[in-house]
Amino acid sequence: MPGLDITRPKNKRAPCFLLFGLICAGVIAFIFILAQPLAGHARWDFSPVQLNSLPSAATQNFQSRSGSAAGSPAPSNQPATTQSSPQDNGTFVLRKDVDEVRLTATVVDDRQRIVTDLDKNAFQVFEDGKAQNIISFHHEDIPVAMGIVIDNSGSMREKRAKVNQAALNLVRSSNPQDEVFVVNFNDEYYLDQDFTSDLLLLKDALEKIDAKGGTALYEAVVASADHLAKYARLERKVLFVVTDGEDNASRESLEQAVKQLQAENGPSVYAIGVLGDEEHPKRARRALEIIAQRTGGIAFFPRTLDEVDEISRQVAHDIRNQYTIGYKPTTPKSVGGFRAIRVEAKAKGHGKMVVRTKSGYYAGGQGASAASK
Repeated sequence: MPGLDITRPKNKRAPCFLLFGLICAGVIAFIFILAQPLAGHARWDFSPVQLNSLPSAATQNFQSRSGSAAGSPAPSNQPATTQSSPQDNGTFVLRKDVDEVRLTATVVDDRQRIVTDLDKNAFQVFEDGKAQNIISFHHEDIPVAMGIVIDNSGSMREKRAKVNQAALNLVRSSNPQDEVFVVNFNDEYYLDQDFTSDLLLLKDALEKIDAKGGTALYEAVVASADHLAKYARLERKVLFVVTDGEDNASRESLEQAVKQLQAENGPSVYAIGVLGDEEHPKRARRALEIIAQRTGGIAFFPRTLDEVDEISRQVAHDIRNQYTIGYKPTTPKSVGGFRAIRVEAKAKGHGKMVVRTKSGYYAGGQGASAASK
């Protein structure tokens, strides 16, 4: 056949190329098989050890397991300022001076109605009993980074449907720019959805019900607070916690958990105790009250499960009507140690008012180290 050299000798290296191609194909097939479990929704067990030892790698792990929409935002290294401004994506955030202590505060009157018409001059802040100079003040519906932390122990099996609906209604009633993640816990705890504003993703995460085992409440709350501290892009931080019993599976005590929650810029904890007729309801109730009170949140104890939904909407209303108060402490934060905080509010036309905020904080990020002592 003209133009076709059929007498050309065969390339002696062809078998080598063939063998190399087969090996490459096998490696690619193996990687594809391994990747299949990651294609769907995988549950990511994030223990304190994993969060503490993987500061930036955790971002990559979340993205590879849950897809880019659920990835943890990397911590910002930008210097703080005293101005409030929108992010590039339009989200309104507050930025503060590095030496400033920022408090979120809810004010109620003697009938437990939220007071929303106060100005800066109505407030006085005390740290360790000493009056502080307020240098920033805001009363705006600023979005928050929120963790929804739901008990998934065996006793919650029949309660989860209504609890899940209440959690979703909390998000619906909140600022649409809030960034929310979901943690389900029993004697272990799972980040079933990382930061998102997508209700469908949050709904899917809440429906990952595997009600069994014990209640590692303290560990789940501390790990969630750690996740907020490391990966939240918004400064204001909240944990919404629902449980139906006493912690019986954590390796740390209530005192250790509270100390870690009281780290500087730690979250406010809103807790719902669906306690019913548990064997030790008083101790469970007291634990939730302590966690909430010392972080500036509030604990609720509904008489029936039907009340949980209304409580969740009340929590959203509370968060959206808070004051943000900033002050530069007279004792530098570099000194470290625990600082007790008290905030008072007085104004004409108002009777006695109560300010709910955190009871104190560990300066210089000493909350975790204090808990280990």
